[in-house]
Amino acid sequence: MSTDRFADYGRPRRVDGGLRARSARGAIGRSWWSRRFLEVLESFALGTRLTRGRSYARAGQVLRLDIAPGRVTAQVQGSRPRPYEVSIALATFPAALWTRIEDELAGQAFFSARLLAGDLPDELEELFVAAGAPLFPAAVDELTQRCNCPDFAVPCKHLAATFYLLAEAFDADPFELLHWRGRSRADLLDRLRARRAEATGTAVSPAPAAAPVSTSDVSSSAVDALPPVGAARALAGLATTPLAEAVDRFWASPVPLPDRPPRLATGPDLLLRQLGPPAPAIGGPGLLERLRRAYRAFGPG
Repeated sequence: MSTDRFADYGRPRRVDGGLRARSARGAIGRSWWSRRFLEVLESFALGTRLTRGRSYARAGQVLRLDIAPGRVTAQVQGSRPRPYEVSIALATFPAALWTRIEDELAGQAFFSARLLAGDLPDELEELFVAAGAPLFPAAVDELTQRCNCPDFAVPCKHLAATFYLLAEAFDADPFELLHWRGRSRADLLDRLRARRAEATGTAVSPAPAAAPVSTSDVSSSAVDALPPVGAARALAGLATTPLAEAVDRFWASPVPLPDRPPRLATGPDLLLRQLGPPAPAIGGPGLLERLRRAYRAFGPG
């Protein structure tokens, strides 16, 4: 039977209410963790598949994106009536490894304060690497990618679109990156508070159970007894040092800073590998090879 399995393929069906990438042009990803994630992904030299996936992400073709420990799932609308089912699996860290990481984080006031305030500092990546638990995949085979479309390429454009929307999810909530690796925001912060409280000999403040009341009806002593919120809650478990004892190091970093932010080592022709060969009208593969030699000649030696 001579059935062309790609005969009914065409332009993707338009979607109303899909998840649309915020950036209409240029790079996707604003925060260091989303840019770092995409930098690693693009270093795998996946060519024009990522370009097509980026177009899908900006067109709103991704209908759903869910992040769970070890697995990201999505629905992506293609040219067929039924959306394609996509999954991207990445190994979670074992419980014992997470315990060691949490001990490291709790032992450094800098990390505890930043995490409890809802921020992931750049230096966090080095801490995870030193603990033997790199946050980002080092090779493409660390990711198990599946899509039920008939395209044999991995990643296909539906997987690539999911990667870009995943990067923007990390922008919106950086703790989703840690959630994918096996520890949710609530669990991680609860464990850090408990470890800080244990280290400082203070009790962990329980969450208030009663409905809020007007402070005009409460005495000042009762207001002082309310659990801390906001920045006060983030810093509540940290030891207090008198300013007179710390004035000489007030502006110093509480932890040694790296000489420069960690960077992914890539070849000078990475961009050429991502864009693919130019059209024959402007030189085709021959132009690509000449550009590649020029990039290598003028790149860092």
